[in-house]
Amino acid sequence: MSSTSWTLDASVGQLLLHTGVAGRAARLGHDLTIAMNAWKAEVSWAGNGPTAMELTVEVSSFKVLKGTGGVKSLSGPEKAIVRSNALGALDVKRYPTIGFESNDIEKTNDGYRLTGSLDIHGTTKPRTIDLHTEDLGDAWRVSCESVIRQTEFGVKPYSLFMGSLKVADDVTMSFSASWAKDD
Repeated sequence: MSSTSWTLDASVGQLLLHTGVAGRAARLGHDLTIAMNAWKAEVSWAGNGPTAMELTVEVSSFKVLKGTGGVKSLSGPEKAIVRSNALGALDVKRYPTIGFESNDIEKTNDGYRLTGSLDIHGTTKPRTIDLHTEDLGDAWRVSCESVIRQTEFGVKPYSLFMGSLKVADDVTMSFSASWAKDD
């Protein structure tokens, strides 16, 4: 690509969250796979590499894709309840977006290390993300994975039965995108 900036969104990739369960009754709960369906990454490029990146995620785009484990399968209405509970815990009306911004990007053996700040629930913390890149010939593929501890950002993990069943504090975020070099 010859442009000095790229814009990537959900049309070229996916941003997923993977949750676990905790507490004495954890075996009753579901490990969830959640899609964040509205996001945009702006990447500034100079010379042979990226110089800055900013990611904005619309919290309201939260969609439960599946739940594994538990006593029974997670139904459609239960997915809607999970979504509602999560949006409440994230206080989506007050904090409608999640953001990551990096102005310190260094080349690594298999991609780039992005050092910047992650903003969730009105709390900003330093964060380093290792982004893996692949040259597919006519396209690029990027991917990364990072563990985010909810309580570090002031988010109280949802719980039931007086804390006997709760969403695990650590949530794994995975991101992947692919796009043609001439886009």
